[in-house]
Amino acid sequence: MQTLIITGGSSGIGKATASLFAERGWRVFELSRSGAPDRADNHSGKGSITHVKCDVCDEASCKKAIEEVLTQTDHIDAVISNAGYGISGPIEYTTIVDAEHQMDVNFMGAVRFTQAVLPQLRQQGYGRIIYTSSVAAQLPVPYQAFYSASKAAINAMALALANEVRAFGISVSVMMPGDVSTGFTDARNKSTAGEEIYRSAHKAIANMERDERAGMQPEQMAKLFYHIATCHSPRPQYVGGFLYRVLCFLDRILPKRLVNWIEHKLYS
Repeated sequence: MQTLIITGGSSGIGKATASLFAERGWRVFELSRSGAPDRADNHSGKGSITHVKCDVCDEASCKKAIEEVLTQTDHIDAVISNAGYGISGPIEYTTIVDAEHQMDVNFMGAVRFTQAVLPQLRQQGYGRIIYTSSVAAQLPVPYQAFYSASKAAINAMALALANEVRAFGISVSVMMPGDVSTGFTDARNKSTAGEEIYRSAHKAIANMERDERAGMQPEQMAKLFYHIATCHSPRPQYVGGFLYRVLCFLDRILPKRLVNWIEHKLYS
């Protein structure tokens, strides 16, 4: 039975992904600070989902979680680093504490998880590492600067890591979703500081949240994760959603000044 480890698998895209892999016969270990009780998939002969407590902001917690997983399986076929959250507000008025925590969860959390799983993947000589990034990594969103930066950092790390671990039979990919309708929107840490000065902030964030709530379903992203984990030769980067693939393509061929001006018009 193939084995998947996923962080942030108790809700949203992560929960949908864990369920899909289990439905298709995988043994899934869902790592999060809190999650559903261990459960077998309802379909006879299919996979299962096991919750393992893990805080990606704690190096020891990440290592302990992987050690616990390896007491129940002797191999890991794929890992998905999916844990994360968002903050919003003007850069000038975002506290350093909030900015650091954003990077700590989204980026350093991915680093800690990666360092915890790599020894096993190297030893077995195969495996796939997949990171949940965001279209905002390529098209940074105003008033979501630190979220965008955390995802851009993941993209850069993933490309570097791919070349570091290629010799060990390990592939590395990022999946960049566009707007997805999940609880992520309501969980965002929104700061209203400075909105009397940055008068477009409130409208921009409201428009962004409207688009998220009307966005794709997490099950669509789960299918893309499954494709990345099982296809013959995964690409370094994937974009979730046709519209967002078009936008990212245009970003590569149009002048950056024009692309950034268009974003300004969308969020002003």
